[in-house]
Amino acid sequence: MTDVSRPTGEDKPEIIILGAGPAGLAAAYALTGQAKVTVIERAPIAGGNSASFPVEGVICDYGSHRFHPAAEPEVLQDVKTLLGDDLLLRPRHGRIRLGGKWIHFPLKLTDALMRLPKPFAASLVGDMVLKPFRKKSTGPETFSTVLYDGLGPTISDNFYFPYVRKLWGLDPEKLAVKLAERRVGSGSVGKILMKMLRLVPGLRSETAGRFFYPRKGFGQISDAMLESARTNGATFMFNTEITGIDRDGDRITGLTIRDGDSERHVTGDLILSTIPLTGLTRLIDAPPPEVVDAARAIRFRGMILLYLVLETDQFTEFDAHYFPELSIPISRMSEPKNYNASGAPKGVTVLCAELPCDPDEKWWSMSDEELGQEFTKWLDQLGLPVTVPVRRCESRRLSHAYPVYDVGYEARFDTVDQWLSNLDGLLVFGRQGLFAHDNTHHAFAMAYGAADCINGTGQVDRAKWNKYREVFATHVVED
Repeated sequence: MTDVSRPTGEDKPEIIILGAGPAGLAAAYALTGQAKVTVIERAPIAGGNSASFPVEGVICDYGSHRFHPAAEPEVLQDVKTLLGDDLLLRPRHGRIRLGGKWIHFPLKLTDALMRLPKPFAASLVGDMVLKPFRKKSTGPETFSTVLYDGLGPTISDNFYFPYVRKLWGLDPEKLAVKLAERRVGSGSVGKILMKMLRLVPGLRSETAGRFFYPRKGFGQISDAMLESARTNGATFMFNTEITGIDRDGDRITGLTIRDGDSERHVTGDLILSTIPLTGLTRLIDAPPPEVVDAARAIRFRGMILLYLVLETDQFTEFDAHYFPELSIPISRMSEPKNYNASGAPKGVTVLCAELPCDPDEKWWSMSDEELGQEFTKWLDQLGLPVTVPVRRCESRRLSHAYPVYDVGYEARFDTVDQWLSNLDGLLVFGRQGLFAHDNTHHAFAMAYGAADCINGTGQVDRAKWNKYREVFATHVVED
């Protein structure tokens, strides 16, 4: 962990952390010993969308989660130390539907050459060869133009464009360039091929095509950080709602919380917020009208997670399936038991489907039984018929699954972000706080950066923090 000056005795600053998701937990873990830390969380447990929970004895996550070897060295080392032998290094073994065929994912060169439809493969190679001669897009840059110019029409039209329409509910030309920078790690067909070559045996590193995963579910990382922070003095307040945040000019002075039926006022030297920046803005006393308007226009994409319980040991050998085609509403399906190679419990497995949608869409109001029936129909359409007894289906609904990078979002985000950044006594970070497309290890890195910028009196070195923010802006999602 970052080496910081740690005050002793009663001189430690009092720091309040809003949210016990990955960023909030990592901040508490990093700051204990350096400060008196209190974490306030509305939910009954820690971890946010990175928690785990049992379904019929099978440990499930909120969708498909992996801890990536690309994590910053100090982050990865701390997670390894916390989990010990329970942190498994597992081979990635997924597949994706391209051109109506199942292709291994991450893409492997030999598998792609053998399984890709020949017209699709020929068109893909043609895009690479003809790229220097292809006319560049004109007009304002968008996600659509950047991908067409970089990857060409074949992979754009057959994979990325339908996939983003499904994930964000918007056409590619209505999405900002920043989405391509954060979500598309390979900007050309040639780079994709080089990435595939790095997975060839003899050429790959020890962790290429592999991921870290805890023996007891992805949430074991959050649980370990929680216990470590608690052991070292951090206080966690669950089932606690923030009802208001006070400010005096440009300084945050405290907040009001509701615990049960009673409300009380809480103060500290510094508030660290990892909750959605839109909700944070609404909680702060009297934000400027332009900030209110900008916050109202910032959107998050929702998602329903479906957990289909089947009476069989295993449904397929694959950890995850990806479905870019628009005819199938779900975007990805995972089988949790395959992530940690667990054979227990016997006679039951769970399939987790990710269904991107917002609360105003038809799926949101459907019952679990209805959604389960739809899920089995979609699997049948994909050539994955459910031929074993279905025990039941249950769901989890996430209203803030992904930030929506629509065209024009940057100006709105900057308006809110700049106002929040200028408030003394407040520091905002994390996926929800910085409206960032990222992985859990990125959230941990943000938290470590925040801890590194806080001195012994609870003051933030803003110049240092701004340098960290420049690094955070380069994060690319690891799929």
